Amino acid sequence: MSTRSRLLLCVAVLAALHLGVACAGFFAPYDPAAQDREHPYAPPMRLHFVDGQGGLHLRPFFYAQALRSGSFDAYEENRTRAIPVKFFISGAPYRVLGVLPLRMHLFGGDVPVYLLGSDGYGRDLLSRVLFGGQVSLLAGLIGAGLTLSIGLCIGAAAGFWGGWKDEALMRVAELFLALPWIYLLFAMRAFLPLAVPPLKAFLLVIMVIGAVGWARPARMVRGIVLSAKERDFVRAARGFGASGGYLLRQHILPETASVVLTQAAILVPQFVLAEMTLSFLGLGVPEPVPSWGNMLASLQHYNVLVSYWWMYLPALAMVPFFLGYLVLASLLQGSRGTSKIGEVFGGV
Repeated sequence: MSTRSRLLLCVAVLAALHLGVACAGFFAPYDPAAQDREHPYAPPMRLHFVDGQGGLHLRPFFYAQALRSGSFDAYEENRTRAIPVKFFISGAPYRVLGVLPLRMHLFGGDVPVYLLGSDGYGRDLLSRVLFGGQVSLLAGLIGAGLTLSIGLCIGAAAGFWGGWKDEALMRVAELFLALPWIYLLFAMRAFLPLAVPPLKAFLLVIMVIGAVGWARPARMVRGIVLSAKERDFVRAARGFGASGGYLLRQHILPETASVVLTQAAILVPQFVLAEMTLSFLGLGVPEPVPSWGNMLASLQHYNVLVSYWWMYLPALAMVPFFLGYLVLASLLQGSRGTSKIGEVFGGV
């Protein structure tokens, strides 16, 4: 398979994964904040096609779960009644991309169906994983965009104008490279109220992770700009009276495309992991808004850690995204030069 085909396949897979998370309301059967106190820590339900009498069902079905008599966390199936899974049913309201209001869900049942189990409040884990992905992935994407924008501007300015401006900007970049960002976050959190609204917490996470990671992309962009501004076609354009802004826009910044795309593919999973770390430690998005980080926070309790294996599933949700971005970064890094990148994406 050619490089272009592998790149397009990787981009298509990542686009499909992100589309699934963006349409979480449709694929999630329930509201992620809806509680069912009768089913705390319910294990994942099994779908069946063959009933107890050996009859084959074309539509999948499941058996309702109930707490075993005398137990507070052991469930058993009620096999006296097979409950069919219903598709394209009306349920809890949601908004697609935060704009379009809908109530249609992919599947559901006459009684709660927990394909990935439930948490300690009886909230459906599948719904929370899908909606939590919106928070974590959006934080990674916006944070990476902010970082690359800052890094591109500073790196291009330092490389193009040089002199004392270059020296000053690179010293600041070295400071940010050496900065222990986790302690900076602790310090910032100490100055905030104990109860921070979810939106404010989300914006704070994006601002911090986006602002502390620009130094490495800036240094890489600076190196490319230093090389590009000495090329013959740039000197010729300067000789014809082209301004500095024109040279940057038309001739120099396009040369940084491969580095910027590669850094984007590397930074997005890093920043998703940063958001998860902050939320896991209680510094990120608070409950009841789900994110992959605060969903894993329950694993800090020993009884949850050893008794309910399905509470690990939010950590596995990130794996296909991480692998997809790392493969994309590897393919982009293997595509030497902007001409190759332009050839790959220009044919789409």
